Amino acid sequence: MASFSFGSGNAAKLLRIPLYLVGRVGTLVVPRGTRWVFGCGAGIGDGALALQRHAAAQGHDTVWLTSSEREERDAAALGIRTLPKSGLRGWWATARAGVVVVTHGLGDVNRYANADAFVVQLWHGIPFKRIGLDSPATTQVPAVPGAPVLRALVGFLYRRAAQRIRVLPAASHRSRGRLESAFGLGGDRVVVTGEPRVDVLSAGEPAGRRATASALLQGTVGDLSGARTVLYAPTWRDGAADPAVPTADQWARIVHALDRHDAVLLVRSHPLGEGQYSPPVPTDRVRMLGAGVLADVTPALPAVDVLITDYSSLAYDVGLLGMPVLFLAPDAEEYAETRGFYGRFVDVAGDDAARDWDGVIAQLVTLLGDEGAFRARSERSATLSAEMHAFRDGGNTRRVYDRIRARGIPGPKGAA
Repeated sequence: MASFSFGSGNAAKLLRIPLYLVGRVGTLVVPRGTRWVFGCGAGIGDGALALQRHAAAQGHDTVWLTSSEREERDAAALGIRTLPKSGLRGWWATARAGVVVVTHGLGDVNRYANADAFVVQLWHGIPFKRIGLDSPATTQVPAVPGAPVLRALVGFLYRRAAQRIRVLPAASHRSRGRLESAFGLGGDRVVVTGEPRVDVLSAGEPAGRRATASALLQGTVGDLSGARTVLYAPTWRDGAADPAVPTADQWARIVHALDRHDAVLLVRSHPLGEGQYSPPVPTDRVRMLGAGVLADVTPALPAVDVLITDYSSLAYDVGLLGMPVLFLAPDAEEYAETRGFYGRFVDVAGDDAARDWDGVIAQLVTLLGDEGAFRARSERSATLSAEMHAFRDGGNTRRVYDRIRARGIPGPKGAA
């Protein structure tokens, strides 16, 4: 069931306007220091983790602002200092920060203390579906009297908040244009450096990446015994129900295909709207890999053999690994009308995207049983990725760090 919508989220933001004003008054009198503060809407991971590790290695004072006990445990396992983002301590840490790093929005840190901060927005994926100001979903509000006025107010507040971003990395010039439009940013704030979150897909040798990812994956979902792995990652429907949940008969056909080709299906529903993806008959051939199991899936991707998705930016990322992608999009036309894409869906998915599980099962069986078909899909995926990722040298995080320093952010104390 869906767990979040833009409408409910925006309503909550409007109700919190007095708290934003109080927080703003506080930041006017509290001087900013040199500490780097990090937050991530998906937990301890993503580009924020890559940049935190790099900044800490350079000697910067860093702290991660957490919103759950799990995040505190995950950070502690990595030796990262934390503070709860809510409450006075989180407010003070954000208000005093010299650099604020987020991946989803300013609510990744203390939302009431980021005015006038040097904000680094490490967006969590190359835009495929329309985001931010380019999407009507961003300014949704509940159907109440005065809703048009409230939508206009939400749009105004979103633009104001986005203007706090000082550095927003883009994977390529093509991606840069989308981000500039979505966040209403001009000048040199959106920089083509590559995205820190995907360095893990390019750094080192392929065999080493796969071995590390396999250890992570099996430590999360259990022993795979050499089975091929298929990742299914549907995207969020903005609070609506997921239309692609298999029927009982489709589940039977899915499991039969997995048995036939000794494969395991890993289901990763979007953390903001998890679908009911448990097969009616429990089987080791289908395992859950949601955000509650693994906060950041990117480090595990080198151990995956095939991706099935609809509108997820993972379709761009896995091409860095030459991973075949199958598209399952039962609502492509409706989604294009209500949310919209950058360009056309067919330009990314091709003209053979499946509309239901029967269609994608047929494609998966061919892929797993025919090396030529597998290789052709791999090449197609790599070509798509090359159009969107300008860098694949594992150096994106370093380039972002250098851009931050070039904007006047000082180095750590004692550095030459």
